[in-house]
Order: sequence, then C-alpha cells, then structure tokens
Amino acid sequence: MTHESTVSSADQMSPHPAVPRRGIWGWMLFDWAQQPFHTLIITFVFAPYFASAVAPDAARGQELWGLATGIGGLAIALSSPVLGAIADATGPRKPWILAFSLIGVLACASLWFAMPGAGHVGLVLIAVALAVFGMEFAAVFNNAMMPDLVPRSELGRLSGSAWGLGYLGGLVSLVLVLGFMSAQPETGRTLLGLEPIFGLDAGLREGDRASGPLTALWYLVFVLPMLLFTPDVARRKAATGAVREGMARLADTLKRLPRERSYFSFLLSSMFYRDALNALYAFGGIYAAGVLSWSITQIGLFGILANVTGALGAWLGGRMDRAFGPKLVVGVSIVVLTLCALLVISTTRDEILFLPLSGATSLPDIAFFVAGAFIGAAGGSIQAASRTLLVDQVPRPRVTEAFGLYALSGKATSFIGPFAIALATGYFASEAFGLSNEDAQRLGVTPILVLFLIGLALLPFVKSRHGEASAA
Repeated sequence: MTHESTVSSADQMSPHPAVPRRGIWGWMLFDWAQQPFHTLIITFVFAPYFASAVAPDAARGQELWGLATGIGGLAIALSSPVLGAIADATGPRKPWILAFSLIGVLACASLWFAMPGAGHVGLVLIAVALAVFGMEFAAVFNNAMMPDLVPRSELGRLSGSAWGLGYLGGLVSLVLVLGFMSAQPETGRTLLGLEPIFGLDAGLREGDRASGPLTALWYLVFVLPMLLFTPDVARRKAATGAVREGMARLADTLKRLPRERSYFSFLLSSMFYRDALNALYAFGGIYAAGVLSWSITQIGLFGILANVTGALGAWLGGRMDRAFGPKLVVGVSIVVLTLCALLVISTTRDEILFLPLSGATSLPDIAFFVAGAFIGAAGGSIQAASRTLLVDQVPRPRVTEAFGLYALSGKATSFIGPFAIALATGYFASEAFGLSNEDAQRLGVTPILVLFLIGLALLPFVKSRHGEASAA
C-alpha cells in the first residue's frame, strides 16, 4: 500500500457536484491528522512507556491506563448524543470540531511532562482522559460530515480511502518518533541507530514523551484543510432554540429506537465489537511490554507493521464495501479480529495457543507480529465499513445525532471494556491468586474475546442499503 494508491483512489472518486475536490481531500485529511493520537499515544509509544516507566509496574500501569481511557470514554458516552442532536438542529459541525480539537491538542501536548518514575501519575491520567475526550469528540462531528460529500454509492470508497490515508499518517508519525526521537535508555540510539534529534535525553525518555507534543502539532497542521476547504452545512437556527429542539429530537429517537430493529441492532453490535477493537489497540502494546518483555522499539516495529496493513486493509475494505456492502466487510473483520485476539492472549515467552514451547525461541515474537498484521488489516476495514453501515440506518438530517449515538454505543462499553480489563487485571494480580504479573495481564485482557463474539452475534439483524443509488 502506498500513498499514491490512496491518492489515486480519491482522485477517481465522484464528488457531490456541490463539493469541490479539495473539500473531499480536506475531510479525508482529518483521519491523517488524528491517527497519530491513536498510534503514538493510545497504542504504540506513550501507553507502553507509561506502563513500563511511569506507573509502579506493568500490571498496575495496565490497570491505571484502563481507568484513564475509561473515564474519557464515559464522558463522551454521557454527552455525545445530546450534543449531536443539538448540532443537527443548529447545522454547522466545524465549530464543534474546533472546540473539542483544542481540548485534545492541549491535553496531548501536556504529556511531555510525564516524567519516568515521577509522583504525578494522577495528573498524567487526567491529561490522557482529556485527550481521549477531545480527540474522539472531534471525530464524531467530522464523521457526520461524510454523507454530504459524495453519493451513497461512493460512501464506502470514501470512508475506506480516508481510513487508509489515516493509517499512512500514523505510519509516518511512528517512523518519525522511532527513527529520530525515541531512543533506548541502554544504547541512547533510535531504531535507525541515530542519536535523538533536538538533543532529546534517552535516559529521561524524552523521545517517548515527545510523542505528545508531536501529536498535538501534527493535528494542528493537518486539520486545517478540513476547516478551511470542506463545506459545512448552513446554520439552521440559533443555538438557544436548538438546544430545546435537539433534546426533543433525541428523546423521540431514543423512544423509537427499540422499534427500529436494524438501527438498534447495529448500535448494539458496534458497541461491542468496536470496544473490543479499541481495547485490543490500547492494551496490545502494554501487553507486549509486560508479557513478552518487548522494548518500545519492538513495539514500534509492531506498530509500523500494523499501520501498513491497516492502510491496505482500509483501502481494500472500501472496495469490498462498494462491491459487496459494508455488512459483509464488518462480519469478516470481526471473525479475523477474534482469532487474532485469541492468538495474542495465548502467546507468552513459553507458550503459543496455550501450548508449551521448549527452549528459547523467537516463535512468540513471530506469532505476535503475525497477529498484529491481521489486526491492522481487519481493524482498518471494520472501522471504515462501520461508518458506511451507520449512514445506511438513518436519514441524512439526523446523521450527526446518529454519530453521537454511535459514539455513545461505542463509548458505553469503551469505558466498560477498559474498566473490565482494569478490574480483571487487578483481581488476578491480587495476593489471593498468587499469580505473576504476566499471568495477571493475560487473564486481564480476556474480556476482549467476549466483546467480539457478542458483536458478531448481533450483526445478522442489521440491514444495509448497499446497491441503492440514492445518496440519502
């Protein structure tokens, strides 16, 4: 997968007559702008750094990280449907994107102050929760702009190309951090064998901590094309009356929702499978650091591979979405992700698929890299197809509200999932069980499997409008 292939797919896309091509590119670049937050902060650099160097130990770090990301998800779950309904009533989405982007950017930048072994773990966790809150909320309103850009027949292709572009952005940012900024304390050298740029101190882990400010700066630069060039819907009414109307519309939607079988089933299904995927992303690096004793460099290589396959998976998933519909893409992706999660959980230095290994071997590392490649590909496909499948469930005037409920359905277990992992990890790490930190971490992430299977069981009740020519 190359940048040129993503560019080519976008250039061939048929835009809505009223939307200039630079407006479509601006919207796609939002995924490029935001992906380093997920790649650098949530998954491959800062999260394992926090668990290994800031928290007291890896198991406690996994527990605290689950609490921080869970609190951020809970805040989104409680407020996103209401604000989405208000946004639908008022019209424009860009002011909301800008406001929440500022929260996320400031929180990410503050992670620079997360010193190794420092006693301000609570402040770091507050910053992480605020970063999740701001960045994820900005995505809610950006996603809601999608149906106004291209006809329905092109939505899968647009979403897949945007996700693919986002993964490439994550890949580039990860290479920058690992190749030029993050150095091993033992060697003082980066993945490319270089001394860290800007005189970053390897002993103080400044390269890992710099992932926060880099994420903030990257986002500020690349979100600008969307804010400047992507058309927004016109203002419908003043915010004062819109609050009342938005709340009334939301109440009406919630009242009708159980009777709308496909829409309701999709929200429930995606609630579980997206939370499982987010937990797999969020805790994969922490798990590798604690169970396989991987360094940040090894975790970074894992991340590079996952981002490459993620870009390819999102791009191919967009084409499969266009040919076969988003529902099939989502179903196949869940099956692949479940098998990958099982492989990850069953892999340690001494076991693969719970079968013991004899002697020192690199097979556990290879198995983890294979799982990461498929997680990246299936994760890119499922996230891109999910946006299209949601648009199929609602009329266009309620799409922001729908993405608010989509955020609610995801964040409802986005805090339950991390909380469950945190509680399970703490429970199995207690003295009553007498387990090692490694075994406690393994048992602590098993809720991921259950969440994927529940999401798959609910998917047959969801309908798709694939094949319809209507853009509505």
